[in-house]
Amino acid sequence: MKIIVTGSLGNISQPLTVTLVAQGHQVTVISSDAKKQTAIEALGAAAAIGSIADVGFLTNTFRGADAVYAMIPLSFTEQDLGAYMHRMAQNYAEALKEAGTNRIVVMSGWVADLVKDENVEHVFDNLDASITIMRPGSFYTNFYQSIDLIKGRGFIGKFLTLRYSGLWALLTGKTGLLMGNYGGEDRIVFVSPKDIADAVAEELLLQPQEKTIRYVGSEEMTCNEAAKIIGTAIGKPWLKWVLLSDKEMLQGLKMAKVPEKLAETLVEMQAAMHSGKALENFHQSKPKMGKVKLSDFAKEFAATYHQK
Repeated sequence: MKIIVTGSLGNISQPLTVTLVAQGHQVTVISSDAKKQTAIEALGAAAAIGSIADVGFLTNTFRGADAVYAMIPLSFTEQDLGAYMHRMAQNYAEALKEAGTNRIVVMSGWVADLVKDENVEHVFDNLDASITIMRPGSFYTNFYQSIDLIKGRGFIGKFLTLRYSGLWALLTGKTGLLMGNYGGEDRIVFVSPKDIADAVAEELLLQPQEKTIRYVGSEEMTCNEAAKIIGTAIGKPWLKWVLLSDKEMLQGLKMAKVPEKLAETLVEMQAAMHSGKALENFHQSKPKMGKVKLSDFAKEFAATYHQK
């Protein structure tokens, strides 16, 4: 099959590309960074250098493809995250329709249907194609964004580096605390990007007749249990994840100079996780859990943590 992978060499797209190439597919990876071309080609894939903001580029790249994996990279420089997400989704939908792509796998988030400004899944509803929406849990790799703060070097502005559908948290390394308006004993589904990539690879080869939604997770636990696993791996077994109110979180984001509308969206995302509704939806879908456990990832995290 001829498969297009968006997301450059990101946490999901790189292992996805490796898997698809190993299966014998003709893979093209879209990246906005020309410096990534050599690395992409080293994986056995072709590189298409351009922006997902360019509908003409997307259309030409998608033309003739059997399947497309579409993801929208988050931008925390946008004043209105929801408007940005909808623009990029519309670009995809227009290009996919023009190119006549028959199989599309779209990356979303496990709280997407609960957060108005984040949900762009409906943009793809009118395409005459087989569509699967991926809703992964909270990425293990989001913990990497918090290393400096765990060590006590950073400050609240570092919140801007934290990633979508993950650990939007404030950390104080001196006290060994994780903070957010979800946390504590809230139960969360965490997921390895490798398990997500494996799930996407499976979906790209399927052809469901109706739009489907697939939740993806690796392990379910409370936020404090996750904090202990990460903390133990780095020699801070007392690490806790403190639950803030929505008001406290919003105030913290505003202090960090996060645009007001973006701050409100981020708080809404976390509140949806704290409510338990996202977990309820996950359980209703009865997905098969992935193979990579948080304790496995914690070893990789600790190695990176101690190198910094």
